Amino acid sequence: MNLFDQANKDDNTTKPLAARMRPQNLDEFVGQEEIVGQGRLLRRAIKADRLQSVIFYGPPGTGKTTLAKVIANTTEAEFESLNAVTSGVKDLRQIISRAKERRGMYNTETVLFIDEIHRFNKSQQDALLPAVEKGTVTLIGATTENPYFEVNSPLVSRSRIFQLQLLDKQDIIEILKRALKDEARGLGRYEVEIETKALKHLAQVANGDARQALNALELAVLTTPESKRGVKEITLEVAEESIQQKAIKYDQNGDNHYNVISAFVKSLRGSDPDAALYWLAKMIKAGEDPMYIARRMIVHAAEDVGNANPHALMVAVSATRAVEYVGLPEARIPLAQAALYIATVSKSNAVIKGIDSALKAVEEENTSGVPTHLKDNHYPGAKELGHGASYRYPHDYPNNYVPQQYLPDELSEAKFYQPTTNGYEQKIKEFLEELD
Repeated sequence: MNLFDQANKDDNTTKPLAARMRPQNLDEFVGQEEIVGQGRLLRRAIKADRLQSVIFYGPPGTGKTTLAKVIANTTEAEFESLNAVTSGVKDLRQIISRAKERRGMYNTETVLFIDEIHRFNKSQQDALLPAVEKGTVTLIGATTENPYFEVNSPLVSRSRIFQLQLLDKQDIIEILKRALKDEARGLGRYEVEIETKALKHLAQVANGDARQALNALELAVLTTPESKRGVKEITLEVAEESIQQKAIKYDQNGDNHYNVISAFVKSLRGSDPDAALYWLAKMIKAGEDPMYIARRMIVHAAEDVGNANPHALMVAVSATRAVEYVGLPEARIPLAQAALYIATVSKSNAVIKGIDSALKAVEEENTSGVPTHLKDNHYPGAKELGHGASYRYPHDYPNNYVPQQYLPDELSEAKFYQPTTNGYEQKIKEFLEELD
């Protein structure tokens, strides 16, 4: 008997809601469409009972053990399980021995689920390797750590890695709604009315962890007395208390979304690092998309800092890449670093003034086009037309510069870029003045 067999025999009323509501099959599974959606490889393999060794990698509460349970419920193979925290080489050898007997005597395959496989040391993983290599067992590993760093390379190379992502808010809401309706395993035996904002708060604060959201919902329902109507009314205040985090007043699709990002950008522009950190923290806490924040900083770095400090744009772009690589909560650090850098450097909007005035000139002016000496002369017949004939190559002259006209005749005196005296732009200004 494995842990899943035992779990099924336990009285549902004694188990936490998250355990009771664990999906029994793929149709009940919510989220992770990239790996178990219709037509996906893993879904096809589970349904066909043709699973090869796999390692599920992802944060807590995203469905790793649940997928193992689904496989346990659908496979015709014998299902064994271990937790790497409490098991050792002796336990592994016993399972492998039983697997060999089943294959030899009954031609029955064995699927071995190892939870927290990264907790096995090298010798324990080495003991498992031959059985996986020979197909004595089909391995299902679950880990919250990157298997490419925490699991032996030979095991990784013999397994397909499936990375599970944090569930999005709508997935969590769907899971909570199912729990409220399910009378057999969920909370459907209670008359519950839950405010929409309370439901959204539980889903938001859970941060992609279905287990945390379900635990909070169960606590809210069980500790809330019935009203005179015989209904348990779950308000936002009850939800906040149950999940121990106060709701941030922030509507990602309404005024707050635009007002807070406006305050953030204006704090950056106004060189107030403390205000910038505060509005950044508010957006992070409220669940704003960190990539949206990063993109806004890229725009600000070019629009309001510009060439007064060209490094600001590089810092903002680097922060964006960092957000892509590590995600929250760690991404808060490069986001804060970029915000502080941008808020505390010299500012200039000469770049945006320059490009906007140039765009206006393109829209309004009728010009004769590209001057003849700037036209391309590399295609056949171009030189005969005089293209590029009088062009002067700057590197042939002292200081790699020679005066000549680069704008159309009608705009030859135009000055779109007007560098300021702020930061590095002072040097640009001095350089251009020397050329004149």
